[in-house]
Amino acid sequence: MFAPEVVGHRAIRQRLLDRLQGGRIRGSLLFTGPEGIGKRRVALELARREICLRRNACGLCEGCRMLLGDDLPFELPNLLRIAPEGKAGVIRIDQIREGLDSNNQPRFSRGVIEWASLAPAVGCHRWIVVEEAHRLNESSGNILLKTLEEPPEGTHFVLVTHRPEALLQTIRSRCERIPFAPLSFDEAWAVAARLGWAEAERPRWTALGEGSLRFLEEAAFRRAEAQVEAWLALLGGRPFTEAGEALLPEKDSLLAQGEQLRQPLELLLRLLTDLARIRAGQTPALEPWRHALEALAAQPRNLRSPQEAALEALRHLPRNLSPEPLLREVGLALQGA
Repeated sequence: MFAPEVVGHRAIRQRLLDRLQGGRIRGSLLFTGPEGIGKRRVALELARREICLRRNACGLCEGCRMLLGDDLPFELPNLLRIAPEGKAGVIRIDQIREGLDSNNQPRFSRGVIEWASLAPAVGCHRWIVVEEAHRLNESSGNILLKTLEEPPEGTHFVLVTHRPEALLQTIRSRCERIPFAPLSFDEAWAVAARLGWAEAERPRWTALGEGSLRFLEEAAFRRAEAQVEAWLALLGGRPFTEAGEALLPEKDSLLAQGEQLRQPLELLLRLLTDLARIRAGQTPALEPWRHALEALAAQPRNLRSPQEAALEALRHLPRNLSPEPLLREVGLALQGA
């Protein structure tokens, strides 16, 4: 009935399947919800079901194998994937209009608009999945908008994002929004356990992931752990020069600096929220760090100032400000609170 390796979201997947089989699915869908919870996999399942020889996304037949794995082709018989490219990590206008890769080499033979207008394969729809749709810049978003308004018959767009507020309002208004909730901690950990994660890592892994699979790679998990420890050290009064290195962007990362800064700033907001929870007699979400948080919560600290500094820093990220001064400013707000 469903792709066996896709975890959770059964109610949404069943509803989408019923509507697809009944011919009632909208031409443009917007999948929203936290990062790393499987929205993209559910979008790909819709396309995969139609080229599955058993018509159920079995994962075993030749049709399914074309859509398995993380390194998927960008064009398949009934699927076109659009994803951010380059160091800046944006979806550019030429990807929508001309279908060029970051080296200006043809990656598929037609642009999105022409591809969408072609007749679908027998027994299939044409699916266009826009991954990390919030990375559409204004020009590419406006070009895509013209096709989203009235997709050709048999063509469906699925825009996937954890930051819908960053999309053009005109795009949001033309798509049916499908909200996804986080996975349960047990569902998320079941995936991690299958991949060999040790039970001893479970408390911190599930607390940091919040029902997502963002930290399946150990390097990503260790970096998030180090960032939590860095903020706790800064909250405890250590200077940025001693404790702030884990918060700075990695120079050899494929992600732009602004995108790398988003995670530590969001972790700081979670820590500050947990301090407020502890003061109110509630359980912190980052339970594995409870001891350090309780010690900090006992101090006469004003939480509003650092929260405002972190939120202001998040608002400035698209401007690609220098990361170290930005983080230092947030660190000063912590220590001055």
